[in-house]
Order: sequence, then structure tokens, then C-alpha cells
Amino acid sequence: MLAMLYRAVPGCTELYPAVPSRSGPCHPLRPAACFRGGGLGMLRRVAAVVGVPLLRATPGGPGRAGLSRGRPREEEDDEEEEVMMEEEGGFPLYPGHIPTSPLQKALLAAGSALAALRDPYRHDMVAVLGETTGCLALPSLRDKMRQHPEGYRILQERPRIRLSTLDMDRLQGLPDGTLGREYVRFLEDNKVSPDTRMPAKFVDDEELAYVIQRYREVHDLMHTLLGMPTNMLGEVVVKWFEAVQTGLPMCILGAAFGPVRLNARKLQVLATELVPWAIRSGRNASCILNVYYEQRWEQSVESLREEIGILPPPAVRV
Repeated sequence: MLAMLYRAVPGCTELYPAVPSRSGPCHPLRPAACFRGGGLGMLRRVAAVVGVPLLRATPGGPGRAGLSRGRPREEEDDEEEEVMMEEEGGFPLYPGHIPTSPLQKALLAAGSALAALRDPYRHDMVAVLGETTGCLALPSLRDKMRQHPEGYRILQERPRIRLSTLDMDRLQGLPDGTLGREYVRFLEDNKVSPDTRMPAKFVDDEELAYVIQRYREVHDLMHTLLGMPTNMLGEVVVKWFEAVQTGLPMCILGAAFGPVRLNARKLQVLATELVPWAIRSGRNASCILNVYYEQRWEQSVESLREEIGILPPPAVRV
């Protein structure tokens, strides 16, 4: 069922990397380049799943598309798709954007939520869930950034945290305790890369797409500032902090359902020490998206915690 749902929406074939695309085999590091079939065929598969016809007849006769029988089917699909996108105002708004209807977003949200609950480390599912359920939280975060001098500058300059924009050698050479050095240490210790963050695709606003992209790219910095590893307990603690900070439904779901995979000892530590601290810190801290982290690499982690309002982490082993 989930396979049918995700294959029914344009651009979701990266969730099934073994499926070849028109342009060739899917590349594991370039998921956005993997598409299966035309957008019209994908929309039809959505219609087949939910039993709702998504296509409307175009001039040329009742129930007919008015297209020449002699033309390749692929060209017919592309032309019908263009007509439908013109009618619905569904043209891409930024590179990589995949326009989707409310029905398609609901299908994606439901399917990605189930998949993420089954495997919390499916970052592609977590990303889709965040984009398809953040319609209320993202504008609020964007407004907070607009009203803050540093946040407003971030929105204007659109910095990215990627290996191509980071001077890893310089960060590695910074003194211990600085944000840059501790961030690199976090990446090395947990064997993660900033390039694993998926680009936004389903957010129907170019500026809001950047907001959620920025949230994803500072996520590892939240681990660094909170002193949390990437194991399940650490991820749940960070999600509690982010849920209070951002109001994103994806963070709330992760905070609520992530603990089901923890053992009794970790649950006790989480409930008595870590969750209360994460909630207090989330409420006390200023908006985490209003910090230009790229200009704070030489600042000490302790100093930045105090500036943002993150309380000192409890002395427990995570």
C-alpha cells in the first residue's frame, strides 16, 4: 500500500532506489534526479488509490483530451500534465519543487508517518513528513526570522551548511570548546555528514522551503549545543527541544513516539531528567533559526548556549 502511495506522487521514486527512471538508473546520492514515468501517470496512480478522478476533460469532445492518436503516449501525457498544471496553478516554484494537491499531501503525510514510526532512521520519510505537515508551523518560524535582525539577514542571504560551504580544515583547527571544533567532532564521532540533508520538495512556497531546509541543516548543531549523540535517546531529546522551539508536527510525533524503542532504564532517565530539561530549554531559548551559525564558529559552545538560552545539560549518560 505504501509503495503504491509513494510511487503515485511525482518525485517520490527515490524512496525505492532500485526502480529505474526514464533518464537512467537512480543514483543513491542524487535522489531528486530519480523519476519514474510522467507526472500525469503518477497522478493517475494516486487517483487509482483513493478512487478520486484527478484528471479533467480538455476541449476536444466529451471525456476526450483532444490529442492526436498518432503522437507518442509520453508526449500526450506531458501535454495533458501541462494543461492540468496551468489550470491548478501547479508549476514548480523553485528548483526541485514538486507541486502536490492537498489530497496528495495528505497521502504523503500518512504514508511517511507510518514509515518513520516503523523506522525512525528513514530520514527521507522524516523529511517528507516535515514538509507535508508544516503548513502552520513554517509560516510562524518564517515570521520570527523576519522580525529578528540576524534571522532576517539569514533569510536574505540564504546561507547553506554543506561540505562545499564549510572549511573543514579550519574548523578542525579551532580550539576545543568552540562551536566549529565541537561541530566537527560531533560529525566525526557520529559518522554523519551535513550533505545527507534532503532538499525541500513538497513545500509550496519558496521562502518557506528555505526555512525548513535551514531547520534541517542546523539540526546537527542542535545536537552539538545540547550535547546529545545520534542514538535513539539523543534523537528523542533533541526532538523534544525542537518540538517546543518550532511547533513542527514532525518533531512532536518524533518526541511522542520515539521513546517506545527505549528500554526501561533509558525511559526513566528520559522522563525524569532529559525531557524536563529539553522542554525548559526549548521554552527558555530564543528561536534557533535566528542564529547565523556560520559566523559563530569561533564562539565557545558554552557562551552560545547562554546567549540562546539553552540551559546546561544534566549530568547523565546518554
